[in-house]
Amino acid sequence: MSDDLAPKSAPADRADAGPFDESEANAVRPYIDLGGVKVLPREGLNLRLEVEEQTKRIVAVGLDYAGSTLQVQPFAAPRSSGLWEETREQIREQIRQQGGRVEEREGPLGPELLAEVPVVGAEGDAGKRLARFVGVDGPRWFLRGVIGGAAAGNLEAAAQIEDLFRSLVVVRGNTPMPPRDLIPLKMPASPGGA
Repeated sequence: MSDDLAPKSAPADRADAGPFDESEANAVRPYIDLGGVKVLPREGLNLRLEVEEQTKRIVAVGLDYAGSTLQVQPFAAPRSSGLWEETREQIREQIRQQGGRVEEREGPLGPELLAEVPVVGAEGDAGKRLARFVGVDGPRWFLRGVIGGAAAGNLEAAAQIEDLFRSLVVVRGNTPMPPRDLIPLKMPASPGGA
């Protein structure tokens, strides 16, 4: 089987329950527009944009919610095939090279990776951080998420973060983009024009 025809990986109810394509989103909901991703505001949600030092471009959206973190990145994808299968393999390889442990399991969003990633603390002491890697292939896009904090191991916290992930809207746009390119992200307009 050629890499170009990897099957799409997404929950069967993705079009109804998310993550949504821009064409499926509820137009009247007050989304925070971050370019390639729109986020539905909710009580207790804290939003961070992660910026690449050299290029100053926004490379990921960080969401802090309910004692957990969710980092998301939207990528352009082929119309007919998915990227999650290949991306999981790359993540698995990276974590192993860092000396971490990783296992694949079937989660509420489809196949996911549960990883113990080695981290060095401020004091130079080494520890391990639990992280869940999730991904959903949509129409012409792929949304990748990294879940940390309580939701990496606690089912109740996980359900809240999965719900947050599923509420996201991916805005692919009509600009031709090579598959695997990050869909451009931007700063949100300030609320009320202030």
